[in-house]
Amino acid sequence: MRWRKRKIGKMLLAGALAACLALLSACEFSFQWDFPTGSSQAPALPGDGLQVHFLDVGQADSTLLVCDGEAMLIDAGTNEQGQNVVRYLQDQGVETLRYVVGTHPHEDHIGGLDDVIAAFGVQDVLLPDKSHTSKTFEDMLDAIEAKNLEITIPEVGEEYTLGGATFTILSPQRNDYSDLNDYSIALRVEYGADSFLFTGDSGKIPNGEMLASGRTLRSTVYKVAHHGSAENNEEEFLAAIRPQYAVIQCGEGNSYGHPHAETLERLAALGTEVFRTDEDGTVVASTQGNGVTFTTQAGAA
Repeated sequence: MRWRKRKIGKMLLAGALAACLALLSACEFSFQWDFPTGSSQAPALPGDGLQVHFLDVGQADSTLLVCDGEAMLIDAGTNEQGQNVVRYLQDQGVETLRYVVGTHPHEDHIGGLDDVIAAFGVQDVLLPDKSHTSKTFEDMLDAIEAKNLEITIPEVGEEYTLGGATFTILSPQRNDYSDLNDYSIALRVEYGADSFLFTGDSGKIPNGEMLASGRTLRSTVYKVAHHGSAENNEEEFLAAIRPQYAVIQCGEGNSYGHPHAETLERLAALGTEVFRTDEDGTVVASTQGNGVTFTTQAGAA
C-alpha cells in the first residue's frame, strides 16, 4: 500500500449525480424549509450547484457532497451502516467518488468505508497521520489495498477542488495528540457565498489551534463536532464559526446524551437554526452559491 504526504493531481470523474433533490421532494416523508442566508445578493454560480447530504446513520457520521457532477464522502458510519451508505450513494446516482475522507480512526466514522471503497470507483483517499489496531481500521486498509489506491495525508492550508467548490484543510496541525478524536481532519468547503465547516470529532486542543491560526472559520453551515458534545463545541469556537445553520448527526436515545444541552444553548444564543438526524432523518442542504435550502427525509440511509 502506498502512503504519501501530498495531495495527488486532479483526475477525471466517471459518472454523475442523479437529481436527488427531486426524488426527495417527491417522498411523502419529505419536508422543506427555505431560510434567508444573508447572501442573497450574490449571483448564482453556473453548473449544478452543491448538495450536502448529512446521512442519518444513527450515532455516527457520514456526509456526501456533490458539486457539478463530482462527489466526495466524509466518513461512512459504523460497520453495520456500511451497506446502507452504499445504497444511499447508489440511489443518488454516484458511481465514482473524487474523494473519500476518513476523518479519524473511530469505528463510528470509518466503519463503513471498506464497503464504500469496494462498491465505488475512488480517486483519492484522505486520512490523518494516525493508525489504529482495530479490525475496523485494518478492514479499511485492506479495501484500499485491494483497489491499489494511494492514501493522502492532507496538510493544513492545502486546498482541493470539487467541481466548482473548493475546500481547505484546517486541522490536525500536529501528530502527537493524546486523544484520537483530536486527529480529526477538519475542512471548510466554499461554494460562491456559502460555506460548510466539518471538524469530525475535533476537541478543545485542535479547536484552539484552529482559532489561533487566524484562518477563516465563519461558515454558513456547521456540521456540529462529535455529535453535539459540549466538550467539543466550546462557546468561543462556536462564536468564531457563527453558523446560520447547524446539523447534528446523532442517534435517537443514544447513551451519551448527545446532543448536550449546553451545545444547543450555545447555538441558540447565536441564532443558529439546528437540524438533527435523530429527529429530522437525513438532511440535505443545497446551494447555487447564493443561499442554502434544506430538505429532510426520515429513514433515508
